[in-house]
Amino acid sequence: MDNLSIVLCFVIGLISLVLISFKKRYAYWKDRGAAYVEPTIPFGNLPMRQVHFKDTTDPVYKQKKPGVPFMGAYFFRTPVVIATDLDFIQNVLVKDFSNFHERGMYVNEEDDGLSGHMFSLDGEKWKSLRTKLSPTFTSGKMKFMFPTVVNVADRFNSTLSEILETESELEVRDLLARFTTDVIGSCAFGIECNSLKNPNSEFRNYGSKIFDEPLHGALGQLLMIQYPNLAKKLHVRVFQKEVEDFFMGLVRETIDYREKNSVRRNDFMDLLIQLKNGVALDEHSQKLGRVTFGEIVAQAFLFFIAGFETSSTTMLFSLYELALNPDIQEKARQEIETVLTKYEGKLTYEAVKDMVYVDQIISESLRKYPPVVNLIRQPFKDYRVPGTKIILEKGTSVFIPVFSIHRDPEIFPNPDVFDPDRFTPEQMKSRHPMSFLGFGEGPRNCIGLRFGRMQSRIGLITLLKNYRLKPCAKTPIPMVFAVRRPVLSPKFGIHLKIEKL
Repeated sequence: MDNLSIVLCFVIGLISLVLISFKKRYAYWKDRGAAYVEPTIPFGNLPMRQVHFKDTTDPVYKQKKPGVPFMGAYFFRTPVVIATDLDFIQNVLVKDFSNFHERGMYVNEEDDGLSGHMFSLDGEKWKSLRTKLSPTFTSGKMKFMFPTVVNVADRFNSTLSEILETESELEVRDLLARFTTDVIGSCAFGIECNSLKNPNSEFRNYGSKIFDEPLHGALGQLLMIQYPNLAKKLHVRVFQKEVEDFFMGLVRETIDYREKNSVRRNDFMDLLIQLKNGVALDEHSQKLGRVTFGEIVAQAFLFFIAGFETSSTTMLFSLYELALNPDIQEKARQEIETVLTKYEGKLTYEAVKDMVYVDQIISESLRKYPPVVNLIRQPFKDYRVPGTKIILEKGTSVFIPVFSIHRDPEIFPNPDVFDPDRFTPEQMKSRHPMSFLGFGEGPRNCIGLRFGRMQSRIGLITLLKNYRLKPCAKTPIPMVFAVRRPVLSPKFGIHLKIEKL
Protein backbone atom coordinates (compact mmCIF):
# COMPACT_ATOMS: atom_id res chain seq x y z
CA MET A 1 0.00 0.00 0.00
CA ASP A 2 1.50 3.36 -1.05
CA ASN A 3 1.69 6.47 1.16
CA LEU A 4 -1.32 8.14 -0.51
CA SER A 5 -3.52 5.14 0.20
CA ILE A 6 -2.41 5.11 3.86
CA VAL A 7 -3.22 8.81 4.20
CA LEU A 8 -6.63 8.33 2.55
CA CYS A 9 -7.46 5.38 4.80
CA PHE A 10 -6.46 7.43 7.85
CA VAL A 11 -8.57 10.42 6.76
CA ILE A 12 -11.60 8.23 5.96
CA GLY A 13 -11.22 6.44 9.27
CA LEU A 14 -10.95 9.73 11.18
CA ILE A 15 -14.00 11.20 9.44
CA SER A 16 -15.95 7.99 10.15
CA LEU A 17 -15.04 8.20 13.86
CA VAL A 18 -16.11 11.85 14.02
CA LEU A 19 -19.42 11.07 12.29
CA ILE A 20 -20.08 8.10 14.61
CA SER A 21 -19.27 10.31 17.59
CA PHE A 22 -21.72 12.98 16.42
CA LYS A 23 -24.42 10.39 15.66
CA LYS A 24 -24.05 8.90 19.12
CA ARG A 25 -24.17 12.33 20.74
CA TYR A 26 -27.19 13.35 18.65
CA ALA A 27 -29.15 10.41 20.09
CA TYR A 28 -29.07 12.09 23.53
CA TRP A 29 -32.63 13.44 23.57
CA LYS A 30 -34.11 10.49 21.67
CA ASP A 31 -32.62 8.08 24.23
CA ARG A 32 -34.30 10.06 27.03
CA GLY A 33 -37.71 10.08 25.38
CA ALA A 34 -37.75 13.85 24.95
CA ALA A 35 -39.22 15.74 22.00
CA TYR A 36 -36.39 17.19 19.91
CA VAL A 37 -35.52 18.83 16.62
CA GLU A 38 -33.33 16.77 14.30
CA PRO A 39 -29.77 18.21 14.30
CA THR A 40 -27.30 18.59 11.45
CA ILE A 41 -23.59 17.75 11.73
CA PRO A 42 -21.58 19.70 12.91
CA PHE A 43 -23.72 22.71 13.96
CA GLY A 44 -26.54 20.78 15.61
CA ASN A 45 -29.57 23.08 15.51
CA LEU A 46 -27.61 26.29 15.13
CA PRO A 47 -28.04 28.26 11.89
CA MET A 48 -25.16 27.90 9.44
CA ARG A 49 -24.73 31.68 9.12
CA GLN A 50 -24.24 34.57 11.48
CA VAL A 51 -27.55 35.47 13.11
CA HIS A 52 -28.81 37.40 16.11
CA PHE A 53 -28.94 35.51 19.42
CA LYS A 54 -32.77 35.31 19.17
CA ASP A 55 -32.44 33.29 15.96
CA THR A 56 -30.43 30.56 17.68
CA THR A 57 -33.55 29.47 19.59
CA ASP A 58 -36.55 30.84 17.65
CA PRO A 59 -36.55 28.16 14.88
CA VAL A 60 -36.63 25.42 17.55
CA TYR A 61 -39.37 27.16 19.55
CA LYS A 62 -41.54 27.35 16.44
CA GLN A 63 -41.48 23.54 16.24
CA LYS A 64 -42.91 23.18 19.76
CA LYS A 65 -45.42 20.40 20.43
CA PRO A 66 -48.60 20.61 22.57
CA GLY A 67 -48.26 19.26 26.10
CA VAL A 68 -44.47 19.05 25.88
CA PRO A 69 -42.45 21.12 28.40
CA PHE A 70 -39.48 21.73 26.10
CA MET A 71 -37.82 20.86 22.82
CA GLY A 72 -34.44 19.19 22.93
CA ALA A 73 -31.82 20.71 20.65
CA TYR A 74 -28.06 20.73 20.09
CA PHE A 75 -25.63 23.62 19.92
CA PHE A 76 -22.79 21.94 18.05
CA ARG A 77 -22.39 18.69 20.07
CA THR A 78 -23.93 19.99 23.28
CA PRO A 79 -27.53 19.01 24.17
CA VAL A 80 -29.58 22.04 25.27
CA VAL A 81 -33.16 22.65 26.35
CA ILE A 82 -35.40 25.18 24.57
CA ALA A 83 -38.29 25.79 26.98
CA THR A 84 -41.66 25.99 25.21
CA ASP A 85 -44.22 25.50 28.01
CA LEU A 86 -45.01 28.38 30.39
CA ASP A 87 -45.62 26.09 33.37
CA PHE A 88 -42.18 24.53 32.86
CA ILE A 89 -40.69 28.02 32.58
CA GLN A 90 -42.37 28.98 35.86
CA ASN A 91 -40.83 25.90 37.50
CA VAL A 92 -37.38 26.87 36.27
CA LEU A 93 -37.54 30.59 37.11
CA VAL A 94 -39.66 30.55 40.26
CA LYS A 95 -40.94 27.33 41.84
CA ASP A 96 -37.74 25.30 41.53
CA PHE A 97 -35.39 28.26 41.56
CA SER A 98 -33.28 26.64 44.31
CA ASN A 99 -32.07 24.22 41.62
CA PHE A 100 -31.96 26.79 38.78
CA HIS A 101 -30.14 29.78 40.27
CA GLU A 102 -27.19 29.39 37.88
CA ARG A 103 -26.94 30.98 34.43
CA GLY A 104 -23.74 29.26 33.37
CA MET A 105 -22.36 32.45 31.83
CA TYR A 106 -18.67 32.75 31.03
CA VAL A 107 -16.77 34.57 33.79
CA ASN A 108 -13.00 35.10 33.78
CA GLU A 109 -12.19 37.47 36.64
CA GLU A 110 -8.45 36.71 36.43
CA ASP A 111 -8.09 38.06 32.88
CA ASP A 112 -11.14 40.32 32.81
CA GLY A 113 -12.30 41.78 36.13
CA LEU A 114 -15.39 43.36 34.56
CA SER A 115 -16.79 39.92 33.73
CA GLY A 116 -17.34 39.28 37.47
CA HIS A 117 -20.55 41.26 37.60
CA MET A 118 -23.75 40.04 39.20
CA PHE A 119 -25.53 39.19 35.93
CA SER A 120 -22.96 36.51 35.09
CA LEU A 121 -21.92 35.21 38.52
CA ASP A 122 -23.40 32.03 40.00
CA GLY A 123 -23.58 30.27 43.35
CA GLU A 124 -22.69 31.93 46.65
CA LYS A 125 -20.91 34.82 44.94
CA TRP A 126 -24.10 35.80 43.11
CA LYS A 127 -26.30 35.24 46.16
CA SER A 128 -24.07 37.37 48.40
CA LEU A 129 -23.84 40.26 45.92
CA ARG A 130 -27.54 40.18 45.11
CA THR A 131 -28.43 40.37 48.81
CA LYS A 132 -25.96 43.20 49.41
CA LEU A 133 -27.09 45.24 46.42
CA SER A 134 -30.86 44.72 46.59
CA PRO A 135 -31.32 47.59 49.11
CA THR A 136 -29.83 50.00 46.55
CA PHE A 137 -32.83 49.51 44.23
CA THR A 138 -35.77 49.97 46.60
CA SER A 139 -38.55 52.42 45.75
CA GLY A 140 -37.16 54.71 48.48
CA LYS A 141 -33.75 54.84 46.74
CA MET A 142 -35.50 55.51 43.42
CA LYS A 143 -37.13 58.59 44.97
CA PHE A 144 -33.67 59.84 45.92
CA MET A 145 -32.40 59.43 42.33
CA PHE A 146 -35.58 60.77 40.70
CA PRO A 147 -34.59 64.50 40.72
CA THR A 148 -31.25 63.65 39.10
CA VAL A 149 -32.98 61.84 36.21
CA VAL A 150 -35.45 64.71 35.75
CA ASN A 151 -32.51 67.16 35.65
CA VAL A 152 -30.87 65.21 32.83
CA ALA A 153 -34.25 64.95 31.04
CA ASP A 154 -34.53 68.76 31.14
CA ARG A 155 -31.07 69.03 29.55
CA PHE A 156 -32.18 66.43 26.99
CA ASN A 157 -35.18 68.60 26.14
CA SER A 158 -32.97 71.70 25.74
CA THR A 159 -30.49 69.87 23.51
CA LEU A 160 -33.24 68.47 21.28
CA SER A 161 -34.89 71.88 21.04
CA GLU A 162 -31.60 73.40 19.84
CA ILE A 163 -31.07 70.64 17.26
CA LEU A 164 -34.59 71.13 15.86
CA GLU A 165 -33.80 74.76 15.04
CA THR A 166 -31.78 73.49 12.06
CA GLU A 167 -33.09 69.94 11.51
CA SER A 168 -36.48 68.23 11.64
CA GLU A 169 -35.59 64.61 10.78
CA LEU A 170 -33.24 62.99 13.28
CA GLU A 171 -31.59 59.66 13.97
CA VAL A 172 -32.84 59.16 17.52
CA ARG A 173 -30.91 56.07 18.66
CA ASP A 174 -27.71 57.99 19.33
CA LEU A 175 -29.60 60.86 20.95
CA LEU A 176 -31.42 58.52 23.37
CA ALA A 177 -28.18 56.68 24.18
CA ARG A 178 -26.58 60.02 25.05
CA PHE A 179 -29.52 60.80 27.36
CA THR A 180 -29.30 57.47 29.21
CA THR A 181 -25.48 57.71 29.31
CA ASP A 182 -25.78 61.04 31.11
CA VAL A 183 -28.41 59.61 33.47
CA ILE A 184 -26.25 56.62 34.38
CA GLY A 185 -23.14 58.80 34.62
CA SER A 186 -24.92 60.97 37.19
CA CYS A 187 -26.80 58.24 39.09
CA ALA A 188 -24.06 55.59 39.10
CA PHE A 189 -20.85 57.60 39.14
CA GLY A 190 -21.86 61.12 40.16
CA ILE A 191 -20.20 62.43 37.00
CA GLU A 192 -21.49 65.02 34.56
CA CYS A 193 -20.79 63.18 31.30
CA ASN A 194 -22.20 65.95 29.05
CA SER A 195 -22.66 63.52 26.18
CA LEU A 196 -25.89 65.33 25.26
CA LYS A 197 -23.80 68.41 24.45
CA ASN A 198 -20.73 66.47 23.37
CA PRO A 199 -21.55 63.25 21.44
CA ASN A 200 -17.84 62.31 21.55
CA SER A 201 -17.52 62.42 25.34
CA GLU A 202 -15.28 59.73 26.81
CA PHE A 203 -18.16 58.07 28.65
CA ARG A 204 -20.26 57.86 25.49
CA ASN A 205 -17.35 56.53 23.42
CA TYR A 206 -16.71 53.65 25.82
CA GLY A 207 -20.42 52.89 26.03
CA SER A 208 -20.57 52.69 22.23
CA LYS A 209 -17.49 50.49 22.10
CA ILE A 210 -19.04 47.84 24.35
CA PHE A 211 -22.10 47.35 22.13
CA ASP A 212 -21.00 48.55 18.69
CA GLU A 213 -17.65 46.74 18.77
CA PRO A 214 -18.23 43.56 20.84
CA LEU A 215 -15.29 41.19 21.04
CA HIS A 216 -17.53 38.22 20.21
CA GLY A 217 -20.69 37.66 18.18
CA ALA A 218 -23.53 35.29 19.16
CA LEU A 219 -21.52 32.25 18.04
CA GLY A 220 -18.45 33.27 20.04
CA GLN A 221 -20.57 33.90 23.13
CA LEU A 222 -22.15 30.45 22.82
CA LEU A 223 -18.72 28.81 22.47
CA MET A 224 -17.52 30.55 25.66
CA ILE A 225 -20.61 29.35 27.53
CA GLN A 226 -20.30 25.79 26.19
CA TYR A 227 -16.53 25.48 26.73
CA PRO A 228 -15.65 27.84 29.62
CA ASN A 229 -12.59 25.93 30.84
CA LEU A 230 -10.98 26.00 27.39
CA ALA A 231 -11.80 29.71 27.03
CA LYS A 232 -10.12 30.44 30.39
CA LYS A 233 -7.00 28.49 29.39
CA LEU A 234 -6.86 30.58 26.22
CA HIS A 235 -7.29 33.78 28.38
CA VAL A 236 -10.40 34.78 26.42
CA ARG A 237 -11.79 38.12 27.58
CA VAL A 238 -15.43 39.22 27.53
CA PHE A 239 -14.72 42.96 27.30
CA GLN A 240 -11.94 44.99 25.70
CA LYS A 241 -8.89 45.70 27.88
CA GLU A 242 -9.16 49.44 27.30
CA VAL A 243 -12.77 49.38 28.54
CA GLU A 244 -11.67 47.62 31.75
CA ASP A 245 -8.82 50.12 32.26
CA PHE A 246 -11.20 53.07 31.80
CA PHE A 247 -13.76 51.85 34.33
CA MET A 248 -11.15 50.72 36.86
CA GLY A 249 -9.53 54.17 36.74
CA LEU A 250 -12.87 55.98 36.82
CA VAL A 251 -14.18 54.13 39.90
CA ARG A 252 -10.85 54.44 41.73
CA GLU A 253 -10.70 58.20 41.12
CA THR A 254 -14.36 58.66 42.14
CA ILE A 255 -13.96 56.73 45.40
CA ASP A 256 -10.67 58.45 46.29
CA TYR A 257 -12.11 61.91 45.66
CA ARG A 258 -15.29 61.29 47.65
CA GLU A 259 -13.54 59.72 50.62
CA LYS A 260 -10.83 62.40 50.82
CA ASN A 261 -13.35 65.24 50.54
CA SER A 262 -16.21 63.62 52.50
CA VAL A 263 -18.53 63.95 49.49
CA ARG A 264 -21.98 62.33 49.80
CA ARG A 265 -24.48 62.01 46.94
CA ASN A 266 -27.80 60.25 46.39
CA ASP A 267 -26.39 57.86 43.79
CA PHE A 268 -25.43 54.25 43.22
CA MET A 269 -21.72 54.87 43.82
CA ASP A 270 -22.42 56.34 47.26
CA LEU A 271 -24.31 53.18 48.19
CA LEU A 272 -21.46 50.99 46.90
CA ILE A 273 -18.92 52.98 48.94
CA GLN A 274 -21.07 52.45 52.04
CA LEU A 275 -21.04 48.70 51.35
CA LYS A 276 -17.26 48.80 50.84
CA ASN A 277 -16.85 50.44 54.23
CA GLY A 278 -19.18 48.02 55.99
CA VAL A 279 -22.03 50.50 56.51
CA ALA A 280 -25.40 48.73 56.75
CA LEU A 281 -27.94 49.80 54.11
CA ASP A 282 -30.62 47.84 55.98
CA GLU A 283 -30.86 45.33 58.81
CA HIS A 284 -29.50 42.48 56.61
CA SER A 285 -26.47 44.02 54.93
CA GLN A 286 -24.30 44.37 58.05
CA LYS A 287 -24.24 40.58 58.44
CA LEU A 288 -23.04 40.01 54.88
CA GLY A 289 -19.62 41.62 55.05
CA ARG A 290 -18.06 44.24 52.81
CA VAL A 291 -17.75 44.38 49.04
CA THR A 292 -14.26 44.55 47.53
CA PHE A 293 -12.97 47.23 45.16
CA GLY A 294 -13.07 44.74 42.28
CA GLU A 295 -16.69 43.89 43.06
CA ILE A 296 -17.58 47.59 43.16
CA VAL A 297 -16.05 48.19 39.71
CA ALA A 298 -17.78 45.17 38.15
CA GLN A 299 -21.20 46.12 39.59
CA ALA A 300 -20.85 49.79 38.65
CA PHE A 301 -19.92 48.64 35.14
CA LEU A 302 -22.98 46.35 35.02
CA PHE A 303 -25.22 49.22 36.13
CA PHE A 304 -23.74 51.35 33.35
CA ILE A 305 -24.09 48.86 30.48
CA ALA A 306 -27.49 47.54 31.61
CA GLY A 307 -28.88 50.95 32.47
CA PHE A 308 -27.91 52.94 29.41
CA GLU A 309 -28.35 50.42 26.61
CA THR A 310 -31.54 48.59 27.62
CA SER A 311 -33.37 51.78 28.62
CA SER A 312 -32.31 53.67 25.49
CA THR A 313 -33.44 50.84 23.18
CA THR A 314 -36.73 50.49 25.10
CA MET A 315 -37.41 54.21 24.60
CA LEU A 316 -36.19 53.97 21.00
CA PHE A 317 -38.65 51.23 20.04
CA SER A 318 -41.41 53.00 21.99
CA LEU A 319 -40.86 56.21 19.98
CA TYR A 320 -40.73 54.19 16.76
CA GLU A 321 -44.10 52.59 17.47
CA LEU A 322 -45.63 55.88 18.68
CA ALA A 323 -44.57 57.53 15.43
CA LEU A 324 -46.26 54.73 13.48
CA ASN A 325 -49.36 54.82 15.71
CA PRO A 326 -50.38 58.48 16.15
CA ASP A 327 -53.60 57.55 17.99
CA ILE A 328 -51.60 55.81 20.74
CA GLN A 329 -49.19 58.74 20.82
CA GLU A 330 -52.01 61.23 21.27
CA LYS A 331 -53.66 59.15 24.01
CA ALA A 332 -50.36 59.09 25.93
CA ARG A 333 -49.91 62.84 25.49
CA GLN A 334 -53.40 63.51 26.83
CA GLU A 335 -52.69 61.36 29.89
CA ILE A 336 -49.44 63.27 30.53
CA GLU A 337 -51.22 66.65 30.29
CA THR A 338 -54.08 65.50 32.55
CA VAL A 339 -51.78 64.14 35.26
CA LEU A 340 -49.43 67.14 35.16
CA THR A 341 -52.42 69.47 35.62
CA LYS A 342 -53.29 67.50 38.74
CA TYR A 343 -49.73 68.06 40.04
CA GLU A 344 -49.62 71.78 39.12
CA GLY A 345 -47.39 71.16 36.09
CA LYS A 346 -44.60 69.53 38.11
CA LEU A 347 -43.12 66.19 37.11
CA THR A 348 -42.93 64.51 40.50
CA TYR A 349 -42.29 60.88 41.46
CA GLU A 350 -45.99 60.49 42.28
CA ALA A 351 -47.06 62.11 38.98
CA VAL A 352 -44.98 59.63 36.99
CA LYS A 353 -46.54 56.71 38.90
CA ASP A 354 -49.99 58.03 37.95
CA MET A 355 -49.18 57.90 34.21
CA VAL A 356 -50.40 54.34 33.78
CA TYR A 357 -50.80 54.39 29.99
CA VAL A 358 -47.19 55.54 29.52
CA ASP A 359 -46.10 52.53 31.56
CA GLN A 360 -48.27 50.26 29.40
CA ILE A 361 -46.48 51.64 26.32
CA ILE A 362 -43.13 50.72 27.87
CA SER A 363 -44.38 47.22 28.70
CA GLU A 364 -45.68 46.71 25.16
CA SER A 365 -42.38 47.92 23.76
CA LEU A 366 -40.56 45.40 25.98
CA ARG A 367 -43.03 42.75 24.82
CA LYS A 368 -42.47 43.36 21.13
CA TYR A 369 -38.76 44.25 21.40
CA PRO A 370 -37.28 42.58 24.52
CA PRO A 371 -33.67 43.78 24.98
CA VAL A 372 -32.65 40.38 26.42
CA VAL A 373 -33.98 37.86 23.90
CA ASN A 374 -33.03 34.66 25.76
CA LEU A 375 -32.80 33.84 29.45
CA ILE A 376 -30.44 31.02 30.42
CA ARG A 377 -30.55 28.76 33.48
CA GLN A 378 -28.74 25.56 34.45
CA PRO A 379 -29.80 22.96 37.02
CA PHE A 380 -27.46 22.88 40.02
CA LYS A 381 -28.12 19.14 40.31
CA ASP A 382 -29.99 16.53 38.24
CA TYR A 383 -33.63 17.59 37.85
CA ARG A 384 -36.68 15.53 37.00
CA VAL A 385 -39.03 17.52 34.76
CA PRO A 386 -42.45 17.54 36.48
CA GLY A 387 -45.04 15.34 34.77
CA THR A 388 -42.38 13.37 32.85
CA LYS A 389 -39.68 10.77 33.42
CA ILE A 390 -37.06 13.01 31.79
CA ILE A 391 -34.03 13.91 33.91
CA LEU A 392 -32.14 17.09 33.06
CA GLU A 393 -28.52 16.48 33.96
CA LYS A 394 -26.66 18.94 36.16
CA GLY A 395 -25.27 21.81 34.07
CA THR A 396 -27.60 21.37 31.07
CA SER A 397 -28.34 24.81 29.60
CA VAL A 398 -32.05 25.70 29.61
CA PHE A 399 -32.81 28.50 27.14
CA ILE A 400 -36.00 30.48 27.73
CA PRO A 401 -36.70 32.20 24.38
CA VAL A 402 -38.21 35.50 25.52
CA PHE A 403 -38.46 36.98 22.02
CA SER A 404 -40.28 33.90 20.73
CA ILE A 405 -42.70 33.80 23.68
CA HIS A 406 -43.50 37.51 23.30
CA ARG A 407 -44.23 37.01 19.59
CA ASP A 408 -46.24 33.79 20.02
CA PRO A 409 -49.77 34.35 18.59
CA GLU A 410 -51.17 31.71 20.99
CA ILE A 411 -50.06 33.93 23.91
CA PHE A 412 -50.37 37.39 22.35
CA PRO A 413 -52.90 37.43 19.45
CA ASN A 414 -51.72 39.54 16.49
CA PRO A 415 -48.22 39.78 18.03
CA ASP A 416 -46.89 42.19 15.38
CA VAL A 417 -49.52 44.79 16.33
CA PHE A 418 -48.37 47.35 18.91
CA ASP A 419 -51.15 47.49 21.50
CA PRO A 420 -50.46 48.95 25.00
CA ASP A 421 -53.93 47.77 26.12
CA ARG A 422 -52.44 44.28 26.37
CA PHE A 423 -51.09 45.53 29.72
CA THR A 424 -54.27 46.72 31.40
CA PRO A 425 -54.72 44.98 34.79
CA GLU A 426 -57.58 42.88 33.36
CA GLN A 427 -55.53 41.67 30.38
CA MET A 428 -52.50 40.87 32.53
CA LYS A 429 -54.60 38.80 34.96
CA SER A 430 -56.00 36.78 32.05
CA ARG A 431 -52.54 35.62 30.91
CA HIS A 432 -50.05 33.17 32.36
CA PRO A 433 -47.61 34.99 34.71
CA MET A 434 -44.67 33.80 32.57
CA SER A 435 -46.07 35.19 29.32
CA PHE A 436 -44.21 38.51 29.80
CA LEU A 437 -40.50 38.29 30.65
CA GLY A 438 -39.29 41.80 29.81
CA PHE A 439 -37.35 41.95 33.08
CA GLY A 440 -36.98 38.21 33.63
CA GLU A 441 -38.87 36.63 36.52
CA GLY A 442 -38.24 35.07 39.91
CA PRO A 443 -35.40 35.73 42.39
CA ARG A 444 -32.95 36.30 39.49
CA ASN A 445 -35.03 38.90 37.68
CA CYS A 446 -33.54 42.27 36.70
CA ILE A 447 -32.42 43.93 39.94
CA GLY A 448 -32.62 47.37 38.31
CA LEU A 449 -36.13 47.08 36.87
CA ARG A 450 -37.49 49.96 39.01
CA PHE A 451 -34.71 52.25 37.85
CA GLY A 452 -35.07 51.14 34.22
CA ARG A 453 -38.80 51.83 34.20
CA MET A 454 -38.35 55.17 35.97
CA GLN A 455 -35.69 56.34 33.52
CA SER A 456 -37.71 55.24 30.48
CA ARG A 457 -40.91 56.84 31.79
CA ILE A 458 -39.23 60.19 32.47
CA GLY A 459 -37.59 60.17 29.02
CA LEU A 460 -40.84 59.37 27.19
CA ILE A 461 -42.89 61.85 29.25
CA THR A 462 -40.39 64.65 28.51
CA LEU A 463 -40.48 63.94 24.78
CA LEU A 464 -44.25 63.46 24.40
CA LYS A 465 -45.02 66.56 26.44
CA ASN A 466 -42.91 68.75 24.14
CA TYR A 467 -42.78 67.06 20.72
CA ARG A 468 -44.85 65.18 18.14
CA LEU A 469 -43.20 62.20 16.41
CA LYS A 470 -43.84 61.09 12.85
CA PRO A 471 -42.26 58.60 10.45
CA CYS A 472 -40.15 59.96 7.60
CA ALA A 473 -38.68 58.56 4.37
CA LYS A 474 -35.71 57.07 6.29
CA THR A 475 -37.80 55.36 8.98
CA PRO A 476 -37.14 51.59 8.74
CA ILE A 477 -40.37 49.77 7.87
CA PRO A 478 -40.31 46.86 8.55
CA MET A 479 -37.78 46.79 11.36
CA VAL A 480 -34.44 45.10 10.69
CA PHE A 481 -32.31 44.06 13.68
CA ALA A 482 -28.54 44.35 14.11
CA VAL A 483 -27.00 40.87 14.12
CA ARG A 484 -23.85 41.43 16.19
CA ARG A 485 -25.31 43.55 19.00
CA PRO A 486 -26.15 41.41 22.06
CA VAL A 487 -29.09 43.66 23.00
CA LEU A 488 -31.95 43.71 20.46
CA SER A 489 -31.31 46.85 18.39
CA PRO A 490 -32.22 48.25 14.96
CA LYS A 491 -29.61 47.60 12.29
CA PHE A 492 -29.62 51.08 10.77
CA GLY A 493 -30.77 53.27 13.64
CA ILE A 494 -34.20 54.92 13.56
CA HIS A 495 -34.89 58.20 11.77
CA LEU A 496 -38.02 60.12 12.78
CA LYS A 497 -39.55 63.48 11.99
CA ILE A 498 -39.87 65.50 15.21
CA GLU A 499 -42.09 68.56 15.55
CA LYS A 500 -41.96 70.90 18.52
CA LEU A 501 -45.37 71.49 20.12
